[in-house]
Amino acid sequence: MSPRRSPTPGPPTRRPPPPRTNGSPQLNAAPADQIRLLDVQALDVRLQQLAHRRRSLPEHAEIDSLNKDLTQLRDLLVAAQTEESDTAREQTKAEQDVDQVRQRAARDQQRLDSGAVTSPKDLSNLQHEIASLAKRQGDLEDVVLEVMERREAAQERVAELTERVGSVQARIDDATGRRGAAFGEIDGEVASVTKEREVIAASVPADLLKLYDKLREQQGGIGAAKLYARTCQGCRQELAITELNEVRSAAPDTVVRCENCRRILVRTAESGL
Repeated sequence: MSPRRSPTPGPPTRRPPPPRTNGSPQLNAAPADQIRLLDVQALDVRLQQLAHRRRSLPEHAEIDSLNKDLTQLRDLLVAAQTEESDTAREQTKAEQDVDQVRQRAARDQQRLDSGAVTSPKDLSNLQHEIASLAKRQGDLEDVVLEVMERREAAQERVAELTERVGSVQARIDDATGRRGAAFGEIDGEVASVTKEREVIAASVPADLLKLYDKLREQQGGIGAAKLYARTCQGCRQELAITELNEVRSAAPDTVVRCENCRRILVRTAESGL
C-alpha cells in the first residue's frame, strides 16, 4: 500500500492591508459610534457659530462708536462748563469794579453837592474826578455786558452739550439693552446645544472622542468629517485611488483618517465606495 501524500498547500490567502493611519496607533470603533461623532461635530460647529455671532453682534460696533462720541461730547461739555464758570467769576469781578467806581462817584458827588469844597482848585479837581469816574464806570459797564454775552453763550453751549450727551447716552443704553437681549438668546441656545453635545458625546467611546477633540483643536474646529461622494468634507479633497481602495478595504469598525487633512473620515451610505 502506497503511503498517503499530503495535499499540496495552495498559495496563502492575501488579506487587504490596513489603511494608513499617519503613524498613529490603529483605532477601532463601531460604525454607529463613528456616525455619532458626526453629530458631535455638527454641535461643535454650531457652538462655534454661536460664539462668532456673539462676538460679531452689530451692537458691539454701535456701542463702541457711540462711546467715542460720548467721550468727545463730555470733553466739550467740561470745556464749556469751565468757560461758563470762568466767565461767571469774570462777570462778578467786573460788576464789583463797577460798583466800587459807582460808590466812589456817589461820594464825590455828595461832597460836591454839600458845598463842603470851596476852593476853586479843589472844586475843579473834584469835578474832573467825577467826570473821570463816570467814563470809567461806562467802560466797566461795557466790560460787564461783554462778559455777560460770553457767559450766556457758554451757558447755551453747556445746555446744548448736556442735551447731546443725554441723547447719546440714551442711544448707548438702548444698544446695550439690545445687545443684552441678544446675549441672552445666544447664551440660551449655547446652553441647550452644550447639553445636547454632552449627552451624545457620552455615548461615543472615550478613545475615539479623545482623538476627535485633539484633531478638532489642531484642525480649526473640525476633527471629524463625512466621506461624501469620495470626497472628504473636511478639506474638500477627493480621495486618490490608492487611498480610496484602502478605505474600501478597511473593516467597518476601523477608524480611517484623511491622508490630506488627517481628520477622522466617517463612512456612510453616501461615501461612494
